[in-house]
Amino acid sequence: QLQLVESGGGLVESGGSLRLSCTVSGVTVDRYAMGWFRQAPGKEREGISCISRDESRLFYEESVKGRFTITSENAMNTLYLQMTNLEPEDTALYYCGADDPPLGGSYCLMAYDYDYWGRGTQVTVSS
Repeated sequence: QLQLVESGGGLVESGGSLRLSCTVSGVTVDRYAMGWFRQAPGKEREGISCISRDESRLFYEESVKGRFTITSENAMNTLYLQMTNLEPEDTALYYCGADDPPLGGSYCLMAYDYDYWGRGTQVTVSS
């Protein structure tokens, strides 16, 4: 059974950096579309970055472009999100998800299609 476990969240000052990790067990990472999502209190879960399985393209939500980088390490079955220049608006619970079968392309940013989720890791950015 597929399991996702996120780690790496924490409290950081504005302008700081964090690296989130998502360890996947039960399947190999390269079989699915994989993505990072976040949910702030009172808001819907939003896709911020993902890797599609058609041509392994990377996608980013507009507000994180140039600041966040998604990578995967298939040998260790791990998905990463390097976050730099963090802002208070980035404060949220961050989730990784796996989508099978994936819709393809930038649809990997769409939370509604995802089948598997971790429990999340909290990121808090102070001003």
